[in-house]
Amino acid sequence: MPEAPPKHIRQELHWLLDRIPESDVSTARRFLRSLVDPIALSLLNAPYDDEPETEDERAAVEAARREPGPGTPHQDVRREFGL
Repeated sequence: MPEAPPKHIRQELHWLLDRIPESDVSTARRFLRSLVDPIALSLLNAPYDDEPETEDERAAVEAARREPGPGTPHQDVRREFGL
């Protein structure tokens, strides 16, 4: 288990968080999540997809939405990818 940082560092982080402008809170949240979650980091660094959706993609999405069942639990997906 990783060693906890000195208490004063966490206190400083809380102090800084409390002073982030409301307009930047969402950005700060995404950044902090990326530090502890490799999937969040991948999403944060992913390029913006500006290509239009093709008919094949649209059809595939519709077919997936029509599939019965609850889907795959998040933990199962993480386990499958070794996360």
